[in-house]
Amino acid sequence: MPGSIGHRSLLRPRTVTDALKMLRDEGPLTPMAGCTDLYVSLNFGTLAPARFLDLWKLDALRAIDVRGTTLRIGALATHADLIRSSLVRKRLPMLAAAAREIGGVQIQNRGTIGGNVANASPAGDTLPVLAAADATVVLRSAAGERRIPFSGFYTGYRATVRRPDELITSFEIPALRGRQYFRKVGTRAAQAISKVVMAAVVGGKGESPRVALGSVAPTVVRLPRTEAAIARGASAEDVEHALFSDIAPIDDVRSTAEYRRRVAANLLTSLLRARPR
Repeated sequence: MPGSIGHRSLLRPRTVTDALKMLRDEGPLTPMAGCTDLYVSLNFGTLAPARFLDLWKLDALRAIDVRGTTLRIGALATHADLIRSSLVRKRLPMLAAAAREIGGVQIQNRGTIGGNVANASPAGDTLPVLAAADATVVLRSAAGERRIPFSGFYTGYRATVRRPDELITSFEIPALRGRQYFRKVGTRAAQAISKVVMAAVVGGKGESPRVALGSVAPTVVRLPRTEAAIARGASAEDVEHALFSDIAPIDDVRSTAEYRRRVAANLLTSLLRARPR
């Protein structure tokens, strides 16, 4: 049954500073922007929060630029923005590839990278990309700013270190060396939740391989044992054994744990075959 909106309220800040003050002084508030996930919960009547902070018109949070050697992506950059950005396509093509497989055009025009990350679903398509890229999450409150390595942002299933008075304002991605890979396996190529999603950076001179997977654990995960096995030139059997020790898939309505293990292994095999020697 659709959720009622009669008892809900909405605040609309004009600036980021206003938004941060509202979070501090008038909370608890649930930030919202593209609402591609939030409206689904509202429609199904599963959305508990009643007071919201509308960030959609805060254009200061949409910028995509380079500062020094760091690519900076504003939290309100939409998936369509990521697809169109020449900076993203040049420096982080696996993120543009992920954005192309998120929903249809309507979702790409409304959904934001900040929302995808804040939603904290282990199936989020941009999350393995940010994990493999060693991204940093920039959080701001009225009291100041802090930077959290993406690897430390999630604390459990749909749980993060973001405080109620903070907003995700941007993501910082260092210059990457090596080839980038993105692969999503779902019921369809797009407009489907991923069964397994992988992002990787391999082959950089003097750089260790980085591999991240979604939908195989309570959060998106980097694969430290797998990365170490690849780096030392282990056999395919040993790399697969390391992979299975790095992931913990479950049975759910979309797939079985065994299916996810086999798909993850197949994706890793494809990655290793394609990497430069």
